[in-house]
Amino acid sequence: MRRHDEERFREFAAGQARPLRRTAYLLCGDWHLAEDLTQSVLIRMYRSWPRLERRGELGPYVRRVLVRAWLDEGRRPWRRERAVATLPDAPDPAATGPDDVASHLDARNAVHRALLALPPRQRATLVLRYFDDLSVAQTAAALGCSEGNVKSQTARGLTTLRTHLERSEVR
Repeated sequence: MRRHDEERFREFAAGQARPLRRTAYLLCGDWHLAEDLTQSVLIRMYRSWPRLERRGELGPYVRRVLVRAWLDEGRRPWRRERAVATLPDAPDPAATGPDDVASHLDARNAVHRALLALPPRQRATLVLRYFDDLSVAQTAAALGCSEGNVKSQTARGLTTLRTHLERSEVR
C-alpha cells in the first residue's frame, strides 16, 4: 500500500473505530467481543483499502462487514455462551449514586437486555436504524437486503422489543 493510502486509512480508522465499537457492542452485548469485531473489520478494510476508497462507499461497506463478522462470530461453536439473569458480582447499592441516576441506568440496562434478546437480523436492523441513525436505504445497503426487508424487520423488532420491555416494566 502506498504511503498516501496508508495515511488516509489511518484517518478513516481513527474516525470510525469508536462508532464501530459502539455498534458492535450494541449487536453483541460484550465490550471485549466488540473490540475484536472492530479490529477484524478494520483489518479487512486495510487489506482492500485502495479499491474501497476508489469506490467511495466506505460507510455501507464497513457496516456490512461488521454485521457479517458479528453473525459469523455467533456461529462459531466456542461462542455458544449463554447470558445469565444475574451477574456473579453485584455492585454495592450504596455506590450507585442518586435514585434518578440509578433508575436511568436500570432503564438503559433493561433496554440493552431486551435488545440482546432479539433475533440477530432484527437486532442488527434496529441498531443500524436507531442507534447509528441510518436511513432505510442505508440500512438495506449495510445488511445486503431490500428496503422492504428492513421495514419489516424494524417493525417486528420494535414489537418484540416493546414486549420485552413491558415484561420488565420499563417504559
